[in-house]
Formats: sequence, structure tokens, C-alpha cells
Amino acid sequence: MARISLDCPTSLPGIPLSVLSVPMENKYKCQQCLQVLRKPVQAQCGHRFCVHCFKELTSSGPKPCEACRQEEIYEEPMSILNSNEAFPDNAAGREIASLPARCLNQGCNWTGSIKEYETQHEGHCEFERVPCEACQNLVLCSEKERHNERECEARTLNCKYCKMAFHFKDIKAHDEICVKFPLQCKDCGKKKIPREKFNDHMKSCAKSKSACPFNEVGCKSVIDNGKLGDHEHSSTMEHLRLLLSMVLAMGQTRADPGQGEWQEDSGLGLYRSPEEGVAMGSGAAAPVQPMDLDKKVNALENIVCVLNREVERSSVTVAALSHQHRIDQENIENLSNRVHQLERSVQMRDLQLSEREQMVRELQFCTYDGIFVWKISDFSRRRQEAVLGRAPAMFSPAFYSSKYGYKMCLRLYLNGDGTGRGTHLSLFFVVMRGKCDALLKWPFSQKVTLMLLDQNNREHIIDAFRPDVTSTSFQRPISEMNIASGCPLFCPLAKLAGKSAYLRDDTIFIKAIVDLTGL
Repeated sequence: MARISLDCPTSLPGIPLSVLSVPMENKYKCQQCLQVLRKPVQAQCGHRFCVHCFKELTSSGPKPCEACRQEEIYEEPMSILNSNEAFPDNAAGREIASLPARCLNQGCNWTGSIKEYETQHEGHCEFERVPCEACQNLVLCSEKERHNERECEARTLNCKYCKMAFHFKDIKAHDEICVKFPLQCKDCGKKKIPREKFNDHMKSCAKSKSACPFNEVGCKSVIDNGKLGDHEHSSTMEHLRLLLSMVLAMGQTRADPGQGEWQEDSGLGLYRSPEEGVAMGSGAAAPVQPMDLDKKVNALENIVCVLNREVERSSVTVAALSHQHRIDQENIENLSNRVHQLERSVQMRDLQLSEREQMVRELQFCTYDGIFVWKISDFSRRRQEAVLGRAPAMFSPAFYSSKYGYKMCLRLYLNGDGTGRGTHLSLFFVVMRGKCDALLKWPFSQKVTLMLLDQNNREHIIDAFRPDVTSTSFQRPISEMNIASGCPLFCPLAKLAGKSAYLRDDTIFIKAIVDLTGL
């Protein structure tokens, strides 16, 4: 018989009986775990075992078959379980693989065969509950990753401030002691101050309040840290008076040896017991008085020296700040000049850009054959603006009689002009200054025809005229354009009301034709 390979590391005990969708026959039951056989092997006595169960039974050597004993058919050596005498029962394995199966996990409706259960579904069911390695709670297999990342109370996190590792449940306790945890100063409002540097900030914070350093001698002021120097400078005389009062009070206390166990001597930090005071107050009292006065004077001189040094230091600081202020003012003035220069540059660029845009618009609509069609959209809005006086007139893009010929444009009053105000469209012809005017014949004398086009191509409104050569409107332009000349009663506004053939989709078309005969 073939020796069974018992070295498979992934072998499992039998399949639970409830996985079967049909009643199980005893021949498919493992005699050890009493479950459905998984990878069945048959011992020499004829009983079947899962390969996992048989491996455990024979791991310490041959053993008697308990099934044989229960069935009272025990007989040596046939009933001795030995891995050398057992063999894989492939026939039983194929029969078991074809048995119908179902999933035991609540909420799962999977069904199939035992073979499909082992190879495809077992261990992969999204409804299977598995223990969390950290908190040991049972979670759905499909939710295990989310549980490990977001829900597990025992998951390990790294503090985003100090990078220390801790359990999620301890996050609040860690935040209370984290040296890098950001705090906010309630006085100045500064945020993200690490806890380890917060005390230093409070000492230097300009808006944090502190007691005056002379509070021990009687100054009751509480000042912002940023104004402490100003307070010391402005209250120097007051602090001196407080120090003098303290020194005099200590001198009086020194003169009375009966008070207290220890007496302070003239602010010098020297202390004497009452017995020493009594001794000094006896026969040696007369020579002691000058010594006391000298010590008081010395103490006051020391205090004045300290205050003088403080005043000198403050003066140096004020001088340095004044110098820095002058430098800052010069920098501000230089920056202001620079800003003005940049503003002028931007204005020049804007002007150039505006000129370029105007040139592009002219080139886009420009013609060089003396014929120009002007499309005017948003007629209702433009007419309303003309009625209100916001934009009474509008100019067309320029057009030319030839590439190097006369430069011209049209001027339109949507609410009329002069005698046509409020009743007619007024349309005028304008001669403009061109680049080649020196080469042209002046005054301008070509016939001009103005038309409001019927968009049904039936009956256009036409008006034509020959220029008055004596009028300044047709002389060579000396400014950007000459005075407009044309038809104040070009078209009654009534013709544009209702369903007009001249006004479609809130748009009208005006055409100008310059007779080029003789040019």
C-alpha cells in the first residue's frame, strides 16, 4: 500500500455536517472528528479518517482503532492504525465531492457541491465571521479591513505630531501629554504652538499679561509683555519711591530689635537675631548709627546704579528702534515708488492691449471695396439704452474704399438725432483719418448709398447722397474723424415694430455702398 503524505501544512479537520444539503451516510463520516470526510484516507481495518485527523492520531506512533473497539471487531494487527498501512480513498473522495452543499454563514445564500465549497467558497465567504487579531471581536470577513483601519479599539496608531505609537482607545490620554500637540495662545490667538514650547511662548507673548518686576516692593501694575519695557521706563520714579519706602521701612524695623525673630538690615540681605540686636542696642549704640546710615546709603546707591543701567539699556533700545524705523520708512518709500512704477507699466500695457484689441476688431470686420454690411444684434437692449440716454449713438467698425484708399465708418442713433429724435433711426456717414490720406484726392466726393436691409430680400430702405465738397465733413481729416453727415430721418421707428422684416432675432443689418467711379 502507498504511504500517505502527512506533511501537508494546510490540512483541515472534517467539513461540518450541516454543510450538506442531504442526510449524511455513515460511510462519509470521519471516525475521529465525526464530520464529513475531508481528503479521506482508509486504514487497513477499513475505517475512514480525514487526513488531518489520521495525522494527529498517528503522530506519536501506531494506535489501536477506537471504531473497531466500539463495533467489537477489534483484531490485531488489522485494527492498529499505522500511517504506513493507510492509503488515500479517492473513490470516497469523489463521491463526497459531488454531494450538494450550502453555506452555513447567516445571510449567505450560496449553494453548490462539496468540491466547490472547499475550493471556491470556504474561507472566502463575505458573510463569514472571523476574529480580529487585535481586539478578538468577531467581524465579517468583508468588513475586516475596514474594522482594522477604522473601528478596532485596539488598533495601533502613530501620533501625527510626535510619531509615538499607541492604541486608538488611548488617543485622548496621549493628546493630554503629547509634547508636540499644538496649542493655541488665548492672548494673541497664535495657533499650532507645540506643548513643549508653550511656556516659553507665554513668557515672550506680546499680549500675555505679567506682573511688574517691582511688584514685590509695591507696584500693582499688570502689563502686556510687549509693553513691559514702556512701563519700566515711564514708572522709573514711582519704582524709586517704592524702593525708598521699603528701605526706610526696613531701617525702622532694624531699629526695633523686639519685633520678630529675624530682622532685615537696610535691604542688604543681612539678617540678625533679636539677641544680636539687643547687643548692638546697648553700650555700642552710639557708634553703630553711622554704620547703619552708611549701609542704607550704599544700598540706595546700588539700587540707583541698577536703575541707571536699565535706563541706559532702554535708551540704547529706543535708539536702535528709531534707527530701524527710519530704515523701514525708507524701505516703504522705495517699495511705494516701485509700486507706482509697476502701476504705470500696467496702465501702459492695458493701453497697448486696448489698442491691439481695437485693431483686431477693425481687421475682423474691415472691407476694402467700399461696401460694408453692419450687423447690429441685441437691438432691443441697445435701443433702450439709447432712449435712456446711456448710449445714444454707436459707431461701426471702419471700412475702406481700397487697401490704400479712404477710411470710413457709420454712426447710428437708435432713438434718432436732431429732427428724427424719438421717431426715426438716424444714420450718418463719417470720413476718418487714414494712413494714406496724403495720396488721396480731397475733398471726398464719391456717392454714398445707405441701406436698411429687408431680411426677406424684398424692399430695402435706401437713401443716397453726394457729398457737399464745401462741407468740412468731407475735407481731409485733421483729427481722428470728421463731423458725421447723413440722414437724421433715415427710417421711421414704426417700421421696426411688431413682426418687422427689418428686425429678426433682435438683429438688423445696415449696408453702406461707396461709389468708386473715378478713383
